[in-house]
Amino acid sequence: MSKTQSIIEQTEKYCAHNYQPLPVVLAAGQGVWVTDVEGRRYLDCLSAYSAVSHGHCHPRLLRALTDQAGRLAVSSRAFHSEHLGPWAQELTALCEMEMALPMNTGAEAVETALKAARKWGYCAKGVPRHEAKIIACANNFHGRTTTLVSFSTEELYREDFGPYTPGFATIPFGDSAALEAAIDDRTVAFLVEPIQGEAGVIVPPAGYLKRVREICTRRNVLMICDEIQVGLARTGAMFAWMHEGAKPDLMTLGKSLGGGFLPISACVGSAAVLGLLRPGEHGSTFGGNALACAVSREAMRVLQEEHLAERAKAMGERLLAGLRGIKCDRIKEVRGKGLLLAIELRPGKCNARVICEALKDEGLLCKETHGTTIRFAPPLVITEAEVDLIVQIAEKVFAN
Repeated sequence: MSKTQSIIEQTEKYCAHNYQPLPVVLAAGQGVWVTDVEGRRYLDCLSAYSAVSHGHCHPRLLRALTDQAGRLAVSSRAFHSEHLGPWAQELTALCEMEMALPMNTGAEAVETALKAARKWGYCAKGVPRHEAKIIACANNFHGRTTTLVSFSTEELYREDFGPYTPGFATIPFGDSAALEAAIDDRTVAFLVEPIQGEAGVIVPPAGYLKRVREICTRRNVLMICDEIQVGLARTGAMFAWMHEGAKPDLMTLGKSLGGGFLPISACVGSAAVLGLLRPGEHGSTFGGNALACAVSREAMRVLQEEHLAERAKAMGERLLAGLRGIKCDRIKEVRGKGLLLAIELRPGKCNARVICEALKDEGLLCKETHGTTIRFAPPLVITEAEVDLIVQIAEKVFAN
């Protein structure tokens, strides 16, 4: 039995089956490349769902991690630590916001935003207590906590996990008229992904976010952008809302905020909202820990100093053109923005999982979603030659 098969069987036996990974066992990574336990190299076209936007084991981030790990890792928020204040100041400056609340995972950041929005609704807008309504979009993905799956429209995420948390409504994504119609006097917030990632890299119509911003301002409703997957340079701008100048009131961040080394997330926004929280109302033992903040500070510097947003834009345009140039009747559409792209397959023509397994066999790691979509989201440090290699491998697989 190969080492790969042995580890896969061990994982299947002792881990809950809540994922269906491709049959590859990774052991090391550097830049856009990963190596499996058999020594075979692959070009990583998933970046851990954008968590590894800086590339695997970026030397500056590795140095920040090891330097801080030898000094102080976790102290909890019971005390101040030297990196939290600077991290918050640097993050809010990057985001053009006023305050930040650190957590660990993306789902926690979204939960934080929902709590803050409800608090604002009761304390500032005057909504009767416990009657606040938050609007979200169909086919959303904001995490898998009990509350977040309560307003998911994906039955797989919901079916055996009720009863569900009340206080949410869903409307079609990309439809600003539906948002206008759904708002009532108890609506406190609209939660939206600027580009829907897990749904299959769904890009809304041009001008949508700008119209959402206008509606939310006019109707006194908080606009919350979930930028956990699309933020921090992934789409060719530092944040996806910047493509239309539609600055939200709250924004959630995670994934690449930790540079691909550690989980750290945040809800950032205006002091008028986050400033309402009082000691004891919300928190996290590990949220804002010294180790994560030290790495995150360096990750933000790398994003800016290595011009990764500009790189994502240029390399994304090159990859999009290359993928769109593939002639295959099984491909329905290629879409996306920056280095967050997807190939949509024609239903019934072929299965996205089968294509991803074939790509793996050729040395390219991608991941399917919803059976008909293949996502391409390599680390932002990718070169032109590596972009061209992605296209070359995809052409070979689709030619078979």
